[in-house]
Amino acid sequence: MLRHQTPQQDFAQRAERFVAGVNDLCREYLLIRREEVNAVSAHAAPLADAILDLTAGGKKLRPVLAWIGWRSARSEEHLPAAVEKHDADAAVKLLGVSLELFQAAALVHDDIIDRSATRRGQPSTHKRFETLHREKRYAGETDHFGTTGAILSGDLALAWSGQAFADAQQQAQQQVELSSEQLFEAQAIFQRMHTEVMTGQYLDVLAEVGPAATNEAEAVAQARNVLRYKAAKYSSEYPVTLGCALAGGSAALRRALAAATLPVGEAFQLRDDLLGVFGDPAVTGKPVGDDLREGKRTELIAYGLYRSPAAAADELASMLGRADLSQDDVARAREILITCGAVEEVERSIEALLSSSAVEVEKLHDLGVDDEVLHDLEAVTQRLVARTS
Repeated sequence: MLRHQTPQQDFAQRAERFVAGVNDLCREYLLIRREEVNAVSAHAAPLADAILDLTAGGKKLRPVLAWIGWRSARSEEHLPAAVEKHDADAAVKLLGVSLELFQAAALVHDDIIDRSATRRGQPSTHKRFETLHREKRYAGETDHFGTTGAILSGDLALAWSGQAFADAQQQAQQQVELSSEQLFEAQAIFQRMHTEVMTGQYLDVLAEVGPAATNEAEAVAQARNVLRYKAAKYSSEYPVTLGCALAGGSAALRRALAAATLPVGEAFQLRDDLLGVFGDPAVTGKPVGDDLREGKRTELIAYGLYRSPAAAADELASMLGRADLSQDDVARAREILITCGAVEEVERSIEALLSSSAVEVEKLHDLGVDDEVLHDLEAVTQRLVARTS
């Protein structure tokens, strides 16, 4: 008796093959970049090595979303006859490399800003350079060398992201015969992603040190704005719309894909906020309570501050930004957030966002997006939101 695979199983197999291709290409791409650095000086190779290690493995969900956007717009007749079947995804794999390098730059710089010691269970990049300083017995301040090395490594990743994107555009032009207008639009989307992420990062820092919001609605709106521009859009909307743009997809399809995926990106980040306080460090790879120690003004914290009794709200506020926060303190913060209903409210927000996405996905079906692609988008949505790390 034949066993029929579920759409999730079918997607897992397709995605595994695509992700393996992106991983291989990313490593190959970075090894070439490493040789360019090494040609300047072998002493500078750690700059590239840090990015090689940071981009190795992983779920590659942003490249997978780019692949979904690409397939939403692409049909076999879009491809020139000279393009071999096994090369059909060459452009979107390069786009996947670009997105991974962009994320790597964002993570390296974010860890510096947040003073995070770990990333994915390993020392963060600035801590990695601090270790190098100690092992080599270099002169000067260890922490300053660590920060400097990480900033430069992140800058290289950002530059290489742009280089990989240019290569993806060139490959797409050969495969799909994009017009100059289509190439310009893809570039504009890519640049807009840079602007919004960096602006969102600044707003995140500002929220930690600026005047407190005057009411819950204002606090939640500020938190959602940071969440959207710092992380959600580049985690969901931009990968899928860039994939669509490089495959020659229409502006209408890009708008529909953005409307379907941005709510998923926001739900993903709200789940991340919950994991920042309630996650298992063995799974998340970061110490529990780090968001509290960093003073993050998340939507979860906004509800906690405005829905708790005055004494509990003051207690929670006093914990924000305290680097010496103990495990008992974190446990108390959890208790406050659960008791006041903040956790439940964030879960409701996640459900509302997913419902909004589902409505928009129906419109994608009406635009003629293939059922297989829509099944894959649903599978990615589940991976993004129903996660523990």
